[in-house]
Amino acid sequence: MRRRHLLAGLASVGVLGGAGAVATGGVPNALGGEEAPEPIEPVTLDTVDAPGSRDGEVTIPAPDRPTFVDFFGTWCPPCAEQMPALAAAHDRIGDEVLFVSVTTEPVGGAVSEETIVDWWTKHGGDWLVAADVTAVLAARLNVGKYPSARAIDASGRVRWATSGTHTAEEFVEGIRRAIDR
Repeated sequence: MRRRHLLAGLASVGVLGGAGAVATGGVPNALGGEEAPEPIEPVTLDTVDAPGSRDGEVTIPAPDRPTFVDFFGTWCPPCAEQMPALAAAHDRIGDEVLFVSVTTEPVGGAVSEETIVDWWTKHGGDWLVAADVTAVLAARLNVGKYPSARAIDASGRVRWATSGTHTAEEFVEGIRRAIDR
């Protein structure tokens, strides 16, 4: 019976270690993993002229600067629910990172830019917003659920990856993983 408990305990450690690897984007160094995953190849996206944003382009991850990316959809109720937490995290982090929200909706096609601007305004967005209409960035960052967020350090390595809604404190803690590298 004790052997069964020992095996169950060891299996639990393996599951927790695997979950940690998924949450952090790599195997922890203490478990023999690499220091960090490979840098993400930058993608240039069109930005949306909305409150706190501008018309033009943005490169993600930003060269030589930590970057925080929030993936959202105008069709996603949890994305709207977490906007106040994102706003609070943005206010607390300030200019320490490039802070940007990205939609993979077909902006300029089936979804008008006006739809994005209206949603952004209604939910209090006041930072850079961009459109990943080809979902290249989402694919490179392995985004599968919405909302999702990634904190990327100045060398382009993902230091925090998460899906689902979070508090402002959780966002700030995740972003700090990219800043403090």
